[in-house]
Amino acid sequence: MNMLRNSLLSVSAALLLSACWFQDPAIKQVEQFITEQKVDKQTEGWRTKLTMPPKLTFAEDATYYWVLQTTLGEMKFELFHKTAPMHASSTIYLTTLGFYDSLIFHRVINDFMAQGGDPLGNGRGFPGYRYAGEFEPLVPHDQKGLLSMANAGPNTDGSQFFITFRATPHLNGRHTVFGKLVSDEKTLDLFNENGSRSGQPKQKLEILSAKILVE
Repeated sequence: MNMLRNSLLSVSAALLLSACWFQDPAIKQVEQFITEQKVDKQTEGWRTKLTMPPKLTFAEDATYYWVLQTTLGEMKFELFHKTAPMHASSTIYLTTLGFYDSLIFHRVINDFMAQGGDPLGNGRGFPGYRYAGEFEPLVPHDQKGLLSMANAGPNTDGSQFFITFRATPHLNGRHTVFGKLVSDEKTLDLFNENGSRSGQPKQKLEILSAKILVE
């Protein structure tokens, strides 16, 4: 009986999550934008020719998660859509497009951070658009597991992100914190172990798939 009850609860939770996805205003908005853009993913280099999405309208009572399946395991991040709405919007847009699937972490420095999301895989790529940072003094680089946006200077944020292995206060006001790790810390520790002082990963570290969850 307990097994049946647990199964029914799991199904109910899945249906509720599915309903949240289809009814969420931000998801509806981004899917409409993608339809209008008519992105041809068969075209070579499509990841570098994208149009910047609009700043999405987020549901007040919803929590948005970014889930990465990687070669070292899964990581789930809560997106800070209230303090970094453009960064959350771009992440949701690119993820829904399948942009991040198969991209690598090209730079992993021990006890500092892991950087990925470059469509070229060498630290020089961007998705075809750039935008400004969103700096919130109450959301500093003060802990391990923060999701922050890489850039080449002011107004150059794009698709490249990094995940901190420790507090990095020297990055405050220079890089936008737009999320935090909620699970699994063990996977993040494995990334740290596979980094180096030079930033060259010890093995290929890949994003196998990325998805957005709305709860």
